[in-house]
Amino acid sequence: MFEGFDPVNLARFQFAFTVSFHIIFPAFSIGLASYLAVLEGLWLATGKSVFMDTFRYWVKIFAISFGMGVVSGIVLSYQFGTNWSVFSDKTGPILGPMMGYEVLSAFFLEAGFLGIMLFGQKRVGNGLHFFATFVVMLGTLFSAFWILSVNSWMQTPQGYGIDPSGQFIPEDWWAIVFNPSFPYRLVHMVLAAYLTTAFVVGGVGAFHLLRNRHNASARLMFSMALWMATIVAPIQIFAGDAHGINTLEHQPAKVAAVEGHFDTNTDHPMPLTLFGIPNMEAATTDYALDVPYLGSLILTHSLDGVVKGLKDFPREDWPDSTVVFWTFRAMVAIGFAMLGLGLWSLWKRFRGTLYDSRWLQRTTILMSPAGFVAVICGWVTTEMGRQPYTVYGLLRTAESHSPIEAPAVGTSLIAFIVVYFLLFGAGTFYILRLMSKAPSPFEEDTPHEPTRTAGITPAPALGGHPAE
Repeated sequence: MFEGFDPVNLARFQFAFTVSFHIIFPAFSIGLASYLAVLEGLWLATGKSVFMDTFRYWVKIFAISFGMGVVSGIVLSYQFGTNWSVFSDKTGPILGPMMGYEVLSAFFLEAGFLGIMLFGQKRVGNGLHFFATFVVMLGTLFSAFWILSVNSWMQTPQGYGIDPSGQFIPEDWWAIVFNPSFPYRLVHMVLAAYLTTAFVVGGVGAFHLLRNRHNASARLMFSMALWMATIVAPIQIFAGDAHGINTLEHQPAKVAAVEGHFDTNTDHPMPLTLFGIPNMEAATTDYALDVPYLGSLILTHSLDGVVKGLKDFPREDWPDSTVVFWTFRAMVAIGFAMLGLGLWSLWKRFRGTLYDSRWLQRTTILMSPAGFVAVICGWVTTEMGRQPYTVYGLLRTAESHSPIEAPAVGTSLIAFIVVYFLLFGAGTFYILRLMSKAPSPFEEDTPHEPTRTAGITPAPALGGHPAE
């Protein structure tokens, strides 16, 4: 059936398909774990039941999302052995220990304390339960730390040596872990996870506000989510700008492909191409809509900054601009849309009509999946922009593939597509069912009032209304 297909491209598509399913669950669980920790902390500090009601509403959704993230992540590990064994062999001395650290320092924390977080409040008390929630939150952040460090090393490798067999061997672990792109990519990803979660929470809150504008938990979700959008969206834009400057320094061909920039602007400022159709064969961007000077200003922070075009690199090293050009613009457009919604909510909040604006609530519902789309677009830009390498500049993708034929890869690809849509489709459907149910008080389940422990002092409510 797959005779004549390129097994490398099939394996790439298979990995892209599975990682696209996987990435949405960690992105959601990273942000949701932090949100749950904040909610429980506010409940302990204020004693207001709305915080615990909202915590219990979201903790069930977190458990399902966490489980689906674990299952989808295991599949990726198997693909390193089946489809990318040469890559695994050559990078194993570096990436193997780092993935092991992720399991030991992150997954064990999450898995070890998740049970207490889900089922232990009546058994261990409020203080220890909050500690368990906080540790689960730390576990998700540690997991992001190690996974982003692994991927960033593949983007900007350093601290390594190469032995006679061609294996990468560690020489400086500090340089490996804290490679040049890692801090920027970690901040960018964690902020993306927080924004993704905020828009899901805000969308659910808006959905229930449209049904009952006096629902306290829905008001709390809506208000907190839009505060997150208002504060974090502009920070994310600045973090993305810093990440772009770092990428220009270490992966200039990726930036050229992202911008559809083929000719180096040696004698004139680089324009910013808002829209166009990159033509890889002709090495031009057709139908380009350019803004003069803006490309140099954004990428170099100088009106006359010089940015290398793709023609300055060997043609066999060009990333495919036709894809990353559009995925990058989709990600940026979503980021500015998030900023716009945050500013809109700030204006409504200032006027005291935050919970009365039906159009704001409807727009928030429409924007609720936007974070997932932006995360996937960002990862496509990152990974396809690194091509044709798995380890940038050192190990080509074509040299990383297992000696496996196209029919075997294609058959497993079809199996993955069928199983993923059935399994994760069912899980997603169940999560949406939970979200469709209105949040309600759980007073009958609350074991006792929060304990005023040392170090935890009462804090004022977030506003005049307990859910504001």
